[in-house]
Amino acid sequence: MCQVNEEYHDGLEQAQVPGVSKKCVKCKEASAAVVIRAGDAFCRGCFKEYFIHKFRAMLGKNRIIFPGEKVLLAVSGGPSSCSMLSQVQEGLSQNAHKKLRFLPGIVFIDESGVLGQSLEERQKTVSELQAVFRATGFPFHMVPLEQVLEVPSSVVVTAPSPSDQPASAYKAAVDHFIQRDSSCPTSQEQKESSLPVVQEAHTRLLQQLVGSVKTLTAKQDLLNTLKQHLLVHTARTEGYSKVMLGDNCTRLAVKLLTSISVGRGAQLAQDTGFSDTRYGDIILVKPMREYSAKEIAFYNHMFSVASVFVPGLDTKSTEKASIQRLTESFVTKLQTEFPSTVSTIYRTSEKLQTSCRSSSTAEPSDRCLLCVCAMDTAVEEASAFQATLTSVQLSQVKVPGSCSTKVPGLNQAPVELQSTAASGQCCSSGGGGGGEDCGRAERGGSCCSSTEKPEAIDLKSLLCYSCQLTIKDMSSVECLPQYILSEAKRRQRRSQMREDISEFLLCDGDGDDS
Repeated sequence: MCQVNEEYHDGLEQAQVPGVSKKCVKCKEASAAVVIRAGDAFCRGCFKEYFIHKFRAMLGKNRIIFPGEKVLLAVSGGPSSCSMLSQVQEGLSQNAHKKLRFLPGIVFIDESGVLGQSLEERQKTVSELQAVFRATGFPFHMVPLEQVLEVPSSVVVTAPSPSDQPASAYKAAVDHFIQRDSSCPTSQEQKESSLPVVQEAHTRLLQQLVGSVKTLTAKQDLLNTLKQHLLVHTARTEGYSKVMLGDNCTRLAVKLLTSISVGRGAQLAQDTGFSDTRYGDIILVKPMREYSAKEIAFYNHMFSVASVFVPGLDTKSTEKASIQRLTESFVTKLQTEFPSTVSTIYRTSEKLQTSCRSSSTAEPSDRCLLCVCAMDTAVEEASAFQATLTSVQLSQVKVPGSCSTKVPGLNQAPVELQSTAASGQCCSSGGGGGGEDCGRAERGGSCCSSTEKPEAIDLKSLLCYSCQLTIKDMSSVECLPQYILSEAKRRQRRSQMREDISEFLLCDGDGDDS
């Protein structure tokens, strides 16, 4: 029978928690200096070797970056991207065990203009980053986000990708690079590009664009899309074929749950995978996706990896300010209680596949105008997407007694954009061309360039479901950059042209009757 003064401490077993007083799990000799997770205690030397090996193994396993290729490192100044820069610098050093064989460059996109920072504050941040970049010896480019207003419309069009090479081509390229490097070592001249002078009008246009978005969730999605467009444009302009991003495992776990919440489930493979080929000639890679935020923080602290804090849209915001912040707070708090949370979500993302058409094989007209992924709106009637549209339709029904009881269609009213053609003139008669007209007026329609009515662009029909939600939160889409609106007009004209000549086209199933 139990007694009041009876002691039970001797019968209980205490779990051994790894600490810094224990030996390293790898070398078994030195004392542990860092505990990554339960049971993984490393000394200083073994932790550095483990960290470097993981980065090299990620690049070597995928074999996407060929020797001699120019790779653009997208560095935001945060711990993850600066750690990636440190790993590339370490891999290109003379005493590296397995040297990296590509030619790196650095790009920093300054988005401080969106936050309304002064010119002095922007120059201070740029100066701190330039000091970090100069120490690497790599060429770097400082690009303000305002330049996204001047990029061509080709940035949202998938360029022809190079033909797929067999597995033996990588080994042959390595051997050729080693022979050439031994006979004539390659040296890369450091080129610097300071932050160009930004026009105040462009800054105001960019602030007006972001200010037209109602929610912080849509603002962050739109801003990330614009930054990705500018990254791809910079890579194409400077001759880079690959772009390295600093997304780590923790960030990708948050991004996965966020993408599902905002309706980007069909694009998870491109958003969270190691390589992203949606742009064709430019491939986005994520070599830091195996690292957790804890590992990166420990490495940067122990080996003095410099980083620069750059504020963003969600800086000092509450955890319920946006879906991204709420998901991040949920994952990090759950990770504190259950250390395998991030790794479980991350491993699950590797197994997910989309049922829609791949972004690498989709036609240009079947791609989203903003994110350039394959469209996910062409689905069957018995689907969650159609059920959502039906719910929106029913919620917009006017109540009895109102001025209008018309039920809107599934697609909301298109956005009207003013055409540039002269009013009342035919497409070929304006400007004294003297050519024949398009003939649409004889068939009872209006000329293809007539502006008796504003040119209406159904922008939502050119977007995937998630980007539709982003545009829906905007007060006016006329604030969008001109390259997006120009490409939208071009796609609508091609669609209208195809519709006009559809009766003269042969279907795929038609055979030769003769």
